[in-house]
Amino acid sequence: MPIEEHWRGIDEAPYHRELELAVVENGVAHALVFPCRRGAAGWIDAQTGAVIKIEPSHWRYWRQRT
Repeated sequence: MPIEEHWRGIDEAPYHRELELAVVENGVAHALVFPCRRGAAGWIDAQTGAVIKIEPSHWRYWRQRT
């Protein structure tokens, strides 16, 4: 498995790149179904540019869905 497919800690998330994020709800991790970007003001939906109010726990590079 290439390194890009491994989940990494959120503190290591790069800025201004399309990322897949995971959030934990009720003790269960869920991956978001849309790409996100980390910006100076927080997290945004990479497709719409809308600010999203989340506290992600992990990230990996976004892979195009087929």
